[in-house]
Amino acid sequence: MSPFIALDCVFILLPFAVLAFGLFSKKISVFLANSCSAVLFLLYAGFSICGFESWNLNASFITWSVNGFGILIRELLLLSFFFASVLSNNYDLKSKPEFLGAMLFVAVGGMLVASAGELLSLFIGLELATMPMYFLVAWNKSSARGSEAALKYVLMGSIATAVLLFGLSYLYGFAGSLFYEDIYNAVRNTYETDAKLLLTAVVFIVMGVGFKLTLFPFHTWAPDVYEGAPTPITAYLSVSSKAVALVFLSVLIYYPLSDLGFVFRIIFSALAMATIFIGNLGALKQSRLRRFMAYSSIAQAGYILIGLCGSERLGISSFVYYLFLYAFSNYLMFFLISIIGKSRPESFDSLAGLSKQSPLLAVLFAISAFSLAGIPPLAGFIGKWMVFASAASVGNYLLVGFAAINSVIALYYYLQIVKAAWVSDANENLPPVEVCLWHKIILAVLGFCVLFCGIAPWLHTYIYSLAW
Repeated sequence: MSPFIALDCVFILLPFAVLAFGLFSKKISVFLANSCSAVLFLLYAGFSICGFESWNLNASFITWSVNGFGILIRELLLLSFFFASVLSNNYDLKSKPEFLGAMLFVAVGGMLVASAGELLSLFIGLELATMPMYFLVAWNKSSARGSEAALKYVLMGSIATAVLLFGLSYLYGFAGSLFYEDIYNAVRNTYETDAKLLLTAVVFIVMGVGFKLTLFPFHTWAPDVYEGAPTPITAYLSVSSKAVALVFLSVLIYYPLSDLGFVFRIIFSALAMATIFIGNLGALKQSRLRRFMAYSSIAQAGYILIGLCGSERLGISSFVYYLFLYAFSNYLMFFLISIIGKSRPESFDSLAGLSKQSPLLAVLFAISAFSLAGIPPLAGFIGKWMVFASAASVGNYLLVGFAAINSVIALYYYLQIVKAAWVSDANENLPPVEVCLWHKIILAVLGFCVLFCGIAPWLHTYIYSLAW
């Protein structure tokens, strides 16, 4: 029996265990969530390094598969949960077990998306990863901004789910089956006779997932939600939710709909260029840090989508690799914003004079900003290089050139963070910034990961070999 059967069972049962223990002891529940997620991550990583055999479970009511790609996604989701959980320690959150349990359900939903073998399980996994985010965004009941953000998120999310389900129903109507293999055969054999029905399904599916990915023009909810949600949820949403949506798309376009690769490249190229440009344009005029990160996240979604414009093997490995590097850089930035927000407003003005008051934080702000901008030798540069290589491998040089030019534009607004921390004069009226020992350790780990991944491109080779 594959060890992944046992690990997946523990993964699925973990959020239920966290909620159950939370009824008796909050501390035990929190410890269980953090320790088990860390141990599961190490076990998945250990087995993947030592080598494993893919396995499949097929029954009349379920299809479940585990391969290298699925293992990498599990590792990413667990890593994202762990960092978000540690970040939540910076906040006095009531009902912490329920908070962590809901975040774990998001991770379980992402695992289901990566392992499903038919459309129903795929859709259930995506919704399981989305619905807990609705009330996590509104967790702070006393915040009017949080309530407004949650309302917008729920309304637009409901519409996106309906559009997505409509597209999946068209796909089912085209193939007459929910299973990937049957859809693949139907696309290959009857595409020319029912092309309009299939393309309609594709358009609605991309529109539905585009909301969760913050692709233009479905991105308008992001700035308000990022600013209104608790910082741990904002960080978790920017990484895990984006990862699950990308996995959802990659599963469809690289197996059941793989014969439509040319169509998807055209759609994704247009969406990626528009999303990158609008994200950069919106970030240029922001003065509040979390709203700034919302537009940065929109632009990053466009860059990640470039990876899916390439061939299957290089496309999957490049976007998974980018997600890991993006997670490190993004969580580093949100940890820094959280530290600043404890004693100061979360704005660019609050960073004034930070290099003199806390040089370590100023250095880390620069590392995170330059990594997100894609400056060598940091992790973000290698990530962008790989997604650009994926698009270039199929001759999509127009997309690569457009994205490269926009990376130069993006450097301008990321430099605003560095300028505020290193050049602007200190404001003596601002209270001092305090950093506890535990957060110093986490910041050091994230900073090291951003630096290390930038000088260790062989990590992509490992992901390339495992993701196939």
